Parts: sequence; structure tokens; C-alpha cells
Amino acid sequence: MPSAAGLPASEVQIMGVTIRSVAVKRERPAQPLLAFVPALAVMSWPFWLRGAHAVAESARMLMLLGALAMPLLAAAWWLGLAPRSPRSVFERRARQLALLAFAAPPLFVSLSFVLRVLEKPLPEPVAWVGLWAAVAAWLGVADSKAPAGMGRPPDATARVVHGVIAALVLAFIAFHLVNHLAGLLGPQVHASVMHLGRSLYRSPAVEAVLVVLLLLQVAFGAGLAWRWSARAMDGYRAVQVATGVYAGFFLLTHLNSALVSARLLNGVDTDWAWASGAPVGLLHDAWSIRLLPHYALGVFCVLVHLACGLRVVLLAHGWQQHVANRGWWAGLALAATVAALIVAGLCGLRITA
Repeated sequence: MPSAAGLPASEVQIMGVTIRSVAVKRERPAQPLLAFVPALAVMSWPFWLRGAHAVAESARMLMLLGALAMPLLAAAWWLGLAPRSPRSVFERRARQLALLAFAAPPLFVSLSFVLRVLEKPLPEPVAWVGLWAAVAAWLGVADSKAPAGMGRPPDATARVVHGVIAALVLAFIAFHLVNHLAGLLGPQVHASVMHLGRSLYRSPAVEAVLVVLLLLQVAFGAGLAWRWSARAMDGYRAVQVATGVYAGFFLLTHLNSALVSARLLNGVDTDWAWASGAPVGLLHDAWSIRLLPHYALGVFCVLVHLACGLRVVLLAHGWQQHVANRGWWAGLALAATVAALIVAGLCGLRITA
């Protein structure tokens, strides 16, 4: 016979009153209205950006931090949900919505491209709010009583392939980040480093292989994230999944912006002037200001995702957990530092001898 609290009587007798109350709290169904918070938060994304452009320069950073807080709120929501397996279809979709909302910055950049191709049938804020209203409706129609079912574990082969591809493209990613850091020394230094790298990765064969590898990486990563979104996991894995989702959308958006939109459609050289929004600058242009949080979180998530993968590899090869964890935290600190320096360089910071 179940107890009044909804737990089996034997469980109540063994656990006692205090632990029983904890168990009841864990088994309580997710609050339907609270599950929509990530969608509502990122709906405000374009309005924070417009505000950052409209306010006085002294208040601009506060508005940008407010914009940055919206996807970070969605990430925090995901981290709160991740330790427990979803019990219903509604809970599973709530987790997936939070992951998707975390990727709001690259999604907004991509939406801008789509609207431009369609000759702007709707203003950006209207299209953005409509998109997230549709996502929220997708969550709203989910059955909160239908069981989610046990999610299948991520495919081992897909995980290995995902890791191997990461190792193959790591050199390009590292060079790309170093190239951006070189901008702190001036556009001329950036151009010199970029010219050196382009002599290799801009050759047609290498570039084609690189693009295919990046697309495969995103495809395998999407499958893994989908599997993980239906399972319980610890905080390290939850960060790995969230940063992987953001990195995937960021890579697709960056490939589209640099390769398709700039080079193929408009014949624009993707040099320092293109990246920094010259001559107006990223901070002062109404459209380009969206790229600051987009770049900052993109660099951060790519590096943190790599740090998460490295931690898994170290543990699999017998490293002590506390050593692997310290390496992970060091990776987070490095990611935050590199992201901040790259964005500062794009905004005009220069290091002089």
C-alpha cells in the first residue's frame, strides 16, 4: 500500500520522515509555467541589444550584460534540470527548450540572415518573438502525464567519431583563436598571421575537407546532445552538452556568415575589418552589436566543450578524478580569458610594447 505521501510504505519505514520529505520533493512534477522561463527570457534578446545601441555609452555595457544574462539564465535552467531524468514528455521538452534557448545568440544571427535572404518580410523582433512563441507552443502541447520513456544511451561509436574529428580540427581552431588574439597587437599583425594560415587552409582541397569535418562534427554532436537531453547526468556532463549545443549552432552560423554570406554571396574578404565591423565598430553599429555576446559565448563554449572532452579522456586513461577536475576548472578559466581578450581586441583594445 502506498503511503499518504505517495511513497511505498516500506520505503517510508526505512527512510524515515526527514528523508521521505526529500524524496517527495524530488518526485514532484515540474511546474508547467516555470518551464517557459527560458523561452520568455530569450524572447527579450533583440530588445536588450536595441537598448544597448540606444543608451548612452556609459550604460551600454550594462545593457549588453543584461542581454548576456538571458541565454545564461537558460543555461542555468538546463543545469538545474539535468541531474534528473525527465519523467514525462513535457519535462523532456522543457530540457530541450532550455538547451535551445542557451543558443539564442547564434540563432538570432542566423535569423537575420534568413530574413535578409527573404527580403525582410518581418521586422527582426517580430520574427524572433514569433519563433520563440512557436517553440513555447511546442512545449505547451506536450503531455505532462505521458511518460518520457528511458532515453537510449549515446552511441559509443558516435562518441568516438566525435572525439576523433575534434582532434583533427583542433589545429585549425587553435590557429583561428591565436589569429584573433593577434588582433590585440594591431590589424597588421592579425593580417600577417592570417595570411600565413590561409596559405594552407584556403587551398581548395584542405578547405573542402575542413568544412566537411566541421559539418560532420556538428551532426554527430547534435545526435549525442539529443540522446543526452533525455537522460540524467552530473554537472560536468551537463556543461559539456550545453556548451556543445551552443558551439554547434555557433560553428554553423560562423560558417554561413564567413563562407556563404561574405565570400560566396557578397565577395567580401573576411579580414579584420569584416570581423570588427569597421569602420563603425561592433559596439556602435545597431546590427553588429549582436556579434559581441555571440562571439564571446562562442569562443567560451568551444573551449569549455574541449575541456570537458579532455576531462573524459583523462578519466578514461586512469587519471585521478581530482586532477582531471582541476584541469577542467583551469580550462574554464582559460576559456573565459581568451573569450574576453578576443572580444576586447575586436572592440579596439591594443597591447603595445
